[in-house]
Amino acid sequence: MRFLIDANLPRSIATALQRFGHEVEFARDIGLGAAPDQQIAAHALKNNAAILTRDMDFADIRRYPPELYHGIVVLRLPDTAVAAEIVSVMERFLLEPGFLKPLAGRLAIVDADRVRFRPPLIATN
Repeated sequence: MRFLIDANLPRSIATALQRFGHEVEFARDIGLGAAPDQQIAAHALKNNAAILTRDMDFADIRRYPPELYHGIVVLRLPDTAVAAEIVSVMERFLLEPGFLKPLAGRLAIVDADRVRFRPPLIATN
């Protein structure tokens, strides 16, 4: 899967994603470090990338309808979270079976202890 990592995340998260076999672009490395949200979103759309961010503005489904994107992952963590904590939460998300495959067209809000999808994932028995 391809991810566009927003500038508000530590560089170590890119390394973690690459260890899991994902392609990454880091906003700061491609001249989007200070870009507005709309520019980040447009780049993700153009490059078929899921957005990975801590910016809660991307959780507004009226501004960023999930069905238009290859996935939006918003890490909802305390401002005091350090890089190692952020990476740990993302790694737990990546390791959970069934989270990445249905990500396209969905918003995932990832807290330290839970993940919520919009639209919700449908449980199968």
